[in-house]
Amino acid sequence: MRATWRWFGPRDLCTMADIRHVEAKGIVTALHHIPDGVLVTPEEIAKRQQEVRFLPDGTPTGLEWEIIESLPVSEDIKQQSGDWRAHIANYKQSLENLAAAGIKTVCYNFMPILDWTRTDLHYRLPTGATCMRFDIYDFAAYDLHILERKGAEEDYSEEVREEAAKRFALLDDAAKEKLAGSIMCGLPGAKKQEVSDVLGALGLYKDIDEDKLRANFIDFLSEVIPVAERLGMKMGCHPDDPPFPLLGLPRISSTEEHFKKLLDAVDSPANGISLCSGSMGVRLDNDLPGMLDRLGDRVHFLHIRNVVSENPAPAGEPARLGNFYESEHLIGNTDLVALIAATLREEKRRRDAGREDWELPFRPDHGLDILDDIGRGTQPGYPTIGRMKGLAEMNGIIAALTHQTFGKIA
Repeated sequence: MRATWRWFGPRDLCTMADIRHVEAKGIVTALHHIPDGVLVTPEEIAKRQQEVRFLPDGTPTGLEWEIIESLPVSEDIKQQSGDWRAHIANYKQSLENLAAAGIKTVCYNFMPILDWTRTDLHYRLPTGATCMRFDIYDFAAYDLHILERKGAEEDYSEEVREEAAKRFALLDDAAKEKLAGSIMCGLPGAKKQEVSDVLGALGLYKDIDEDKLRANFIDFLSEVIPVAERLGMKMGCHPDDPPFPLLGLPRISSTEEHFKKLLDAVDSPANGISLCSGSMGVRLDNDLPGMLDRLGDRVHFLHIRNVVSENPAPAGEPARLGNFYESEHLIGNTDLVALIAATLREEKRRRDAGREDWELPFRPDHGLDILDDIGRGTQPGYPTIGRMKGLAEMNGIIAALTHQTFGKIA
């Protein structure tokens, strides 16, 4: 397993100088300033590569940009509206430009409007650490009483609606703005959105259900995957985060069954998964080690993190969206030792089959704000120390499982 580290570019408070201390082998970054649907040029790629390779004073970092996360799919492509055909053409040429620069792995998603959703970006744990959290009652308070989305009442139980009303009644203007800001932080670019903007964006999906969104996704894959395969690239779709419908929007990348449909529809080694143990781990019916064993040959990248679900569905009942928070890497819904063991088994299968891409890249995803990171104002979910702790734990598991005397996996 190849340890990598996500970097948000020169604006990231975790600098390339910091990253040299964390024992990552490669960098995961993107050109976040380029709007969705716009061509990623060779000049912009080369500029970011230099920012990865050298500190501002010219000191070599010894690191390379290995994975682009993300190469965003525009809303026009998802909706098949507006300039979607031109955006697909730009996407294909962007793949050509990235491959020419040596970047061969792409992480992306197909989530409508929001890349991820939380209701609290700094939830305080009993230890004093902070993390990101999703609370269904707070989310419903936003949806029902701030957005006042038409038909929202149908998406929540009576119990959730009643509690949401109570919580909304206690919110002053500052608290309402903070809640809306936390939820909308998952928008690409994280720009402030007025209620009318959000409702307008949602309105564009009024005629797009799960089947239609999946059909649009398959059309996109049918266009770009042959290009990626010709270039020797790997494209891994990131799961929905969280893996349940929100705001009346469909979800098509939340379960193993969802991904199986997408992989079967465009059957190519380039068409794969960026498996996120945090996003999919919110649902207790997602068997992540088993998914790695069954679909591992199409897993191109792993995000390793953990969550704790506070009110999961009882055994035997359908999965449901509830409260969860992002936990320490080794404490939560997903058995990360089992997941890493499954990853190492997949690597062995690839080596035995003679695959050049036998080594699977992973990165510590998210982390708790602890020690000096508390109050530092880093990108939500991406403190330096919390992720460094998670990476150290992952490396420890890998070392134990592959130990020449005591390990079980060669």
